[in-house]
Amino acid sequence: MASLESSLRVAHLDADAFYVSIELGRRPELRGKPVVVSGTGPRAVVTTASYEARHYGVGSAMPASRARRLCPQAVFLPPDFPTYREVSRRMMAIVRAQVERVEVVGLDEAYLDVDGLFSPRAAMRRLVAEVQAEVGIVCSIGLGPNKLVAKVASDAEKPAGFVVLSRQEACRRFASASPGLVPGIGPKTVARLAEMGLTTLAALAAAPEQALVERFGPNLGRDLGRRARFEHDGQVSEERKVVSESRERTFDVDVSFGSELRERLVTMAGELCESLQRHGRSGRTIGIKVRLDDFTTITRARTLPAPTRDPRLVAAEALALLDRYAPQRPVRLLGVRVAGLHGDGDTLPAVVSDRGGDEAGQMALPV
Repeated sequence: MASLESSLRVAHLDADAFYVSIELGRRPELRGKPVVVSGTGPRAVVTTASYEARHYGVGSAMPASRARRLCPQAVFLPPDFPTYREVSRRMMAIVRAQVERVEVVGLDEAYLDVDGLFSPRAAMRRLVAEVQAEVGIVCSIGLGPNKLVAKVASDAEKPAGFVVLSRQEACRRFASASPGLVPGIGPKTVARLAEMGLTTLAALAAAPEQALVERFGPNLGRDLGRRARFEHDGQVSEERKVVSESRERTFDVDVSFGSELRERLVTMAGELCESLQRHGRSGRTIGIKVRLDDFTTITRARTLPAPTRDPRLVAAEALALLDRYAPQRPVRLLGVRVAGLHGDGDTLPAVVSDRGGDEAGQMALPV
């Protein structure tokens, strides 16, 4: 026990059904019922769902229309992101008051450096109790020797989970799980691994490194084996530099290339530059994202000689990229991005969509 305690260096704190929990705090009469937070448009996706709704198969990133078919008795609520951000700010203030080094990776989760704490387990139990008492949010905790173990452990027994694992214990506990359980191993990679007969973490961990390198290249090949063995040396960082900010919209009805699409792009460029101005940021690379009605997705970008947040310049560059691409099919989603940011600002990349887009928000991966 003492040996494991001394090896605990990282905790991953993850709020359970964060957005739904906030909504239930405002609407306690909905407790125990299936509740889904999602946009309202015909292409809206589920932002999050209560555990009662998940029982019916409803999950994040699922089209809201499908969620309604799976669970017609669910209560559907629109997202309130200003409130979610404020609750997150209060929650992270409590975390930072108790732990010196905190890496916030989303509104509802963070990595905590617990190396050197006298009793990491006791400290984390006090922390989750205070968050629940002060903010009304239930959190799950994963504790381990590195960020990878901590992240997977925090997901293992939700809600209100508290899982402590060594690296070796993680290997044994999740040996039969799909490689996709581990952050950084996505669905396409899982499918390619399955073609090699590697369908479990144990099989991947034992696979010859050379075979993985030949199939996936030297960097990813070696990394896959290390992740399957829960080997990870990334440190908890107090800041994650903002590298880009974007605005994108999924249209209720596909839009053909022309004046309407150009007007939408100019509007988004203005919104984006307003945010850049507010946070004191500028960037040199202007990019667009276009998703067609057949889900073909392309990106185009151009780097300028100097950083900018001028809405006229950003709009002009984005329009030039759009005109050069000139999509030949109707457009489902359109976005504009400014990258290579400099200046003060938030500690997380920002991607803002009017209704969450076609896909889920990005999961923060251990780095």
